[in-house]
Amino acid sequence: MLLDKILTAIFGTQNDRDVKNLKPIVAAINEKEAWAASLSAEDFPKQTQIFKEQLASGKTLDDILPEAFALAREASKRVLGERPYDVQLMGSLVLHSGRITEMKTGEGKTLMCVAAAYLNSLSGKGVHIVTVNDYLAERDAAWMRPVYAYMGQTVGTILSNMDNAARKQAYACDITYGTNNEFGFDYLRDNMQIDINEKVQRGFNFCIVDEIDSILIDEARTPLIISGRGEDDTYKYHEVDKYVGQLKEMEKDPKTGLYPDEVQMLPEEREALEGDYTLDEKSKRVSFTTKGMNHIDAILHAHNLIPAGTTVYDEENFEFVHYFTQAVRAHELYKVDVDYLVKDGQVQIVDEFTGRILEGRRYGDGLHQAIEAKEHLRIAQKSRTLATITFQNFFRMYTKLSGMTGTAATEAIEFHNIYKLDVVAIPTNKPVARIDENDEVYLNEEDKWEAIAQEIKEAHAKGQPVLVGTVSVEKSEHLSALLTRKGIRHEVLNAKNHAREAMIVAEAGAKGAVTIATNMAGRGTDIKLGGNPEMRARKKVGTSASEEQYQEALKVEKELHKKDQEEVKAAGGLYVIGSERHESRRIDNQLRGRSGRQGDPGRSKFFISMDDDLMRLFGGERMKNLMSRIGMQPGEPIDHPMLNKSIEKAQHKVEERNYEIRKHLLDFDDVLNEQRGDIYKQRDNILTDDNLAQRVLNNAKDLVQDYLDEYQADRKNPNAQSELITKLRDTFGVQFTEKDLNFEAIVAHLQNDITEKEALAGKENLNMFIRYQYITTIDKKWLDQLETLEGLREGVSLRTYSQKNPLTEYKNDGFEIFYDMLDSIRNTIISKLFKVRVQLNPEAQAQRARTQSQMSNMDAHHDESQSGFAGVRSGINGDSARRQAAASSTSQRARQGGENVTVRRTMPKVGRNDPCPCGSGKKYKLCHGR
Repeated sequence: MLLDKILTAIFGTQNDRDVKNLKPIVAAINEKEAWAASLSAEDFPKQTQIFKEQLASGKTLDDILPEAFALAREASKRVLGERPYDVQLMGSLVLHSGRITEMKTGEGKTLMCVAAAYLNSLSGKGVHIVTVNDYLAERDAAWMRPVYAYMGQTVGTILSNMDNAARKQAYACDITYGTNNEFGFDYLRDNMQIDINEKVQRGFNFCIVDEIDSILIDEARTPLIISGRGEDDTYKYHEVDKYVGQLKEMEKDPKTGLYPDEVQMLPEEREALEGDYTLDEKSKRVSFTTKGMNHIDAILHAHNLIPAGTTVYDEENFEFVHYFTQAVRAHELYKVDVDYLVKDGQVQIVDEFTGRILEGRRYGDGLHQAIEAKEHLRIAQKSRTLATITFQNFFRMYTKLSGMTGTAATEAIEFHNIYKLDVVAIPTNKPVARIDENDEVYLNEEDKWEAIAQEIKEAHAKGQPVLVGTVSVEKSEHLSALLTRKGIRHEVLNAKNHAREAMIVAEAGAKGAVTIATNMAGRGTDIKLGGNPEMRARKKVGTSASEEQYQEALKVEKELHKKDQEEVKAAGGLYVIGSERHESRRIDNQLRGRSGRQGDPGRSKFFISMDDDLMRLFGGERMKNLMSRIGMQPGEPIDHPMLNKSIEKAQHKVEERNYEIRKHLLDFDDVLNEQRGDIYKQRDNILTDDNLAQRVLNNAKDLVQDYLDEYQADRKNPNAQSELITKLRDTFGVQFTEKDLNFEAIVAHLQNDITEKEALAGKENLNMFIRYQYITTIDKKWLDQLETLEGLREGVSLRTYSQKNPLTEYKNDGFEIFYDMLDSIRNTIISKLFKVRVQLNPEAQAQRARTQSQMSNMDAHHDESQSGFAGVRSGINGDSARRQAAASSTSQRARQGGENVTVRRTMPKVGRNDPCPCGSGKKYKLCHGR
């Protein structure tokens, strides 16, 4: 430790050395500035073409970097009237090197990334710039498009309301802006397409993620899920919600504040315990006691929800434990106006990090349905996962990943360990003049709110703008009501009115302005002292005004703004007040960073009470009692640097715990990710393979060899030969004789069968038939695999009791099931191809033409339902219709390409609920029909 301090004192920190290494490259770019300034407007696209030719001839991006960066800087200067500072060039160099640029708020990150994006777009493989919402994607693309166009490069934008054709066009551009959700969903949708030409993305080359800490840390546990409708069990949620109020929480020990430990108790002590369940607020978990399970059993029997003679512990009834668990969580751990809003008859999730509504997202695992039942709303039908990926694994697909934010240093270890990304903090263009004061701690929450209101009143009286950060909608409205009673005019920015977001944030720096906002991460609009003249001018003339009218109004507003700006600076600049500490230091720093941009004066302070969540969960009642005992009075604040340190330690503990949770989830998700990559790769191979019959024949040869090897190993069994003949008949639909039981004879028969079908149907038509069978089988089996892995993940946790590592068990079992699935796909396709018979049948052809005409009138639509903690794009109705339409188009193309074809089943059809023909006694859907 001492040696580290000595080396740091001599050589500087790693960050100091990283910044120092950037300076010679910035000097080289500055040397080219005069060259770039001498070019005419027509020379810029020509120079871009020269760069592309140099790369094609063997040069690297680093070889042309000084000239490309100088060109991008000059283009920005000419088009926007803004010349990027040297520190902005440094930030862009960090992005190009595949690292994270940390730059303070107001330092110009949007303009900073232009040079890196331009340089990397010259390879022709595309650059993706990721923002946190559609508004920022559209705004940034429109703002920077003229700069890129000046240099001859194209810019596309991916928005949630775009169709496939528009998306494909946007992805074909040199630089594409969009949100993390849209890029991720397009990847999943692309890998559900039946036609390779319907894919919209063209690979994952270079990515710049804006607010990278928000997307890759805060949303890392949020899987993107495309889902469709599953089993309708909505009535069970309503039934359970009627009776969940009969269950009671176990009483805590008044001395320790903890629940009694059932395991350590004698049976009679356990029997005397009151309460049916325990709560874990930190991880939002519910655990039922033995008495609670018996109480649930009694409730279910009393209301005839389970059959007489069975118990809740029986396999067919155990799902009710899940329903009761989610109902208790909904009532006890998820609060309206804090975790979610009820708006337009829907439960809408509030993002705990930004305070925005997470449009289209639903809690997973039945929790959302339980909350809908609690709020007496119509319950959306439970959905089935069709495709899923986490942001962690999606962004790791890029060849080169980089990002920018104002607050990444606190999570530098996680970025390095999970994404192999290093963080470089770029110095500010001007020194930070903001004064960050010590936290003020109060005994009770009401005292804290009163102190905040008084502080706002004093700042407002002298014309100082105030920005107050709150952690929930409920608390922002509580403070708003308090200020209204005191007669202080203010604006509220939360999930209920985020439509006016840009206007509210832009005016937050106006003289005497008071703005209450839920967390400020990723707001994307600078707070300028004195207000925003551009926004004011646009508001005055309206959106339909001409450019000349707007410029005239802007000129007037800029003159007024200068006076206002000086007055606000004299009053002390923007005063940022935090109404409580967040469990992540980054979120607090993001709020603080709104003040003191570009050397402006500013001030920040956090007000805390011992009732706040962070203090209550990690300081507990003990600290509150201690402060009361040492004489701390209600309404009296404590302000001490040591207290700041203890709060920071509590935050550090939570950050470490959250990192461990994310790391643990990633370890499990990596298993699914490897399988997903494999299945999508095979799917692509099938979509592009023009000789699938040969692929099936090769697989059939391997299967025949397996059968013969088993037969040879089991020759002593008198039934071995008949079993082999049965296997061959069941797989290929052919009754082989004893003399044909050799590899050459069987393969020759299979080869002749395929040759005959190609002659009758035409090679292209047969290939289309096999492709459709392959894709539909892969998709169906993959859906089953997703559900199997989800169940396996829950099940392996119990194996810790037998001293086994759940992750190792999950990997072993998960891949064993996966390989079985691949074998099942292979065998299903082999069997379908060899059992199908091709006949020329004009009448059947005419019937199919009529069917095609009917199907062309079907309406395929997308549901906006979702399972899991993510937005959703495809419902099963749309999915089903899409598949039927694809099947129709396949048969239509088959008719165009060759003779009329009728495919007939040679085996009788088995109903889903019929007994399975294998003799297992199970229904077909639960056995070989799975």
